[in-house]
Amino acid sequence: MAAPMLRWGCRGRRWAFARVDGGSCHRRGAPTGSTSNQIRGESSVAQQPLHTAQKTRKGEHKWAAVVGLEIHAQISSNSKLFSGSQVRFSAPPNSLVSFFDASLPGTLPAGYQITQQRLPIAVNGSLIYGVCAGKKQSQVIPKTVRIKQIQLEQDSGKSLHDNLRSQTLIDLNRAGVGLLEVVLEPDMSCGEEAATAVRELQLILQALGTSQANMAEGQLRVDANISVHHPGEPLGVRTEVKNLNSIRFLAKAIDYEIQRQINELENGGEILNETRSFHHKLGCTMSMRDKEGKQDYRFMPEPNLPPLVLYDATSLPAGADPQQVINIDQIRETLPELPSVTREKLVQQYGMLLEHSFTLLNEVGLLEFFQNVIKETRAEPKKVTSWVLNTFLGYLKQQNLAVSESPVTPSALAELLDLLDSRTISSSAAKQVFEELWKREGKTPGQIVSEKQLELMQDQGALEQLCHSVMEAHPQVVMDVKNRNPRAINKLIGLVRKATQSRADPVMIKEILEKKLSL
Repeated sequence: MAAPMLRWGCRGRRWAFARVDGGSCHRRGAPTGSTSNQIRGESSVAQQPLHTAQKTRKGEHKWAAVVGLEIHAQISSNSKLFSGSQVRFSAPPNSLVSFFDASLPGTLPAGYQITQQRLPIAVNGSLIYGVCAGKKQSQVIPKTVRIKQIQLEQDSGKSLHDNLRSQTLIDLNRAGVGLLEVVLEPDMSCGEEAATAVRELQLILQALGTSQANMAEGQLRVDANISVHHPGEPLGVRTEVKNLNSIRFLAKAIDYEIQRQINELENGGEILNETRSFHHKLGCTMSMRDKEGKQDYRFMPEPNLPPLVLYDATSLPAGADPQQVINIDQIRETLPELPSVTREKLVQQYGMLLEHSFTLLNEVGLLEFFQNVIKETRAEPKKVTSWVLNTFLGYLKQQNLAVSESPVTPSALAELLDLLDSRTISSSAAKQVFEELWKREGKTPGQIVSEKQLELMQDQGALEQLCHSVMEAHPQVVMDVKNRNPRAINKLIGLVRKATQSRADPVMIKEILEKKLSL
């Protein structure tokens, strides 16, 4: 069994951080780091809302919703927190379990969960995130949610319910895996805010390498605490929706639970202090167990684990071995670029709108796709941004595909944009080529253009003759142009393009028509 990891015993300091966005601002606090054994019950999150969303009630009253979150992120590690057992997703049940993990006789009495309760790693922080608003979601509104604390703890085993045999099986592969628990204060008021805050935290954890935070593999799980009340009145009874493992399901579960509680209260019912789960197929929350009358968590100090102590440059003991202590200042200097900084660079470097930078980061794999297209094309960044966010992302969402599942590669899109940029094809032809690329037939944009004869007409003389023929065939439209009808010239351009099967450059057509009509 591996030696315990938390064994820094020198006097140091606890750290309270001011914010988590472009960087972390630390200030010194009290000594930190003791671990405790958590036996049973429920965790408590103070409900003191900063922001609430209001909903019209029957009559003149309004409702305010309050949402707090407890987020568990699996720490990136090859082994568990206090044993040498491997950490691997989808391994056969109970195949990655040591004697210590299973709490078998002859080992330490590990029939409990080890966590940091009295002195967590960090307290009193904040997370800044942005919510898109407006009719076209074109405005980013900055929001802040307070972070109550961040702490280390062990994951627990997983229950597998077999309804056919009416039995419950236990898989201990997850037992003892290191978790980072982030407790967000109840400063949110709807599913969208909670989902956006969690996504921002997920991006930060991934950028830091703290956690892969893959929700589909259970590496990031969220418990949502939800209540409703009338503004100016005491907060309502809260419910907890457990183990939400999808950003989309998180938003849906919270919004459903808010509306369920409002409906229940308006119809004369009461809200129970209970734990609920979200049924994603039915789109509703369901009661799991009642919390009324149950004891809160009971903690006792873990005698085998001395405090985890953090230092900065001013508190570091003289002559301390850098490999044996945790120096916050040293870690700060090596932090990678955080999402907020990446967004700022995208706006400055490519001249894109702030909301577009949010979309590029929020969609998994989309930023990398965009950057690869930029590297391989001569097209302007704004044109690349438009194609990636509108055409490419639109096709993905229409077919419910991830970026990694796209049939169109960055190289193919880059080649297509080069054809468009060189005026080899028109915009409408480019969209036709993209549609062909999506069919997964293995053809390049150049091959598609050649096979379907989508090249723009380059013969100036032939195009002038065609414009002349169209003008002769539509004298009334020509007369409207000469009478200064602003729409008439566009109609003529459309008629010429139709005659060329959209292979003529509309700019060149307009120049020829204006010359012939002496405009």
